Amino acid sequence: MSLNMGQLIITGIAGLASATSIAYFTIQSDSSQFANNYFQTQTLDSNLVSDRQKSSSSTLNSSDLVSQKSSPVIITPPTSGCKINMAIVDDPEAPLNVRSTPEVKEGNIVGQLNNNTFVSVADEKSGWLQITNPVTGWVAKNRTRSTCPRVDKTITFSPESDTAIVRGEIIGTGSHNYRVRMIQGQTLTIKNFGDVFPAIISPDGQLMAREPNVEGNESEWTGIISLSGVYTLQLDSNLRGYEYEFLVLIEGNENF
Repeated sequence: MSLNMGQLIITGIAGLASATSIAYFTIQSDSSQFANNYFQTQTLDSNLVSDRQKSSSSTLNSSDLVSQKSSPVIITPPTSGCKINMAIVDDPEAPLNVRSTPEVKEGNIVGQLNNNTFVSVADEKSGWLQITNPVTGWVAKNRTRSTCPRVDKTITFSPESDTAIVRGEIIGTGSHNYRVRMIQGQTLTIKNFGDVFPAIISPDGQLMAREPNVEGNESEWTGIISLSGVYTLQLDSNLRGYEYEFLVLIEGNENF
């Protein structure tokens, strides 16, 4: 079969149109695939950034570490295991009964004491205190407040802390000593929050700050340590005692 010139032209145009259509759809398909791959890549990158941000936010920064490191340890004196010489009446059902014998027994009440009364203690037996002043007799120890008159305790810093808060009370006469080991070149700071500033005594017995038993307005002392050794923070009472609270801060070389 033979084709005339018109049919050849029409056939050529139809073929060209078909080829153009195929090329168009191929390009469109490739473009769509490229777009999908691009957006998948962008989403993945976004997720990676988000994960990095989450990871970063869950990791402690230097500010957090400093904040944790500065959290002080709390040091308190013992209140048992010692011979006490004075106590304060602290009875939730005052007045406190004073008894002739160390037992709850009908007919053995010899007196009563109001709260916040100081009592002189001569002996202790099975949870009872034998008192000599202001009344002679026995009172329940758990209805009083007392402390060890003599305390000698070493301040131990935790690995995460370079500060300590010492908090306690002397009831009656007594001496509470807190010891801290220092290295030459370290800086020692004492910030007082209580009634009496502690005396600071060097390893060779020199008084570095405060006279014992003397109240004052000083609230802070700072000094660079010139002699390595054990320093004593001393609180003495020769009257009815007092409450105390002070902060100990060591800066410089590692504590030990």
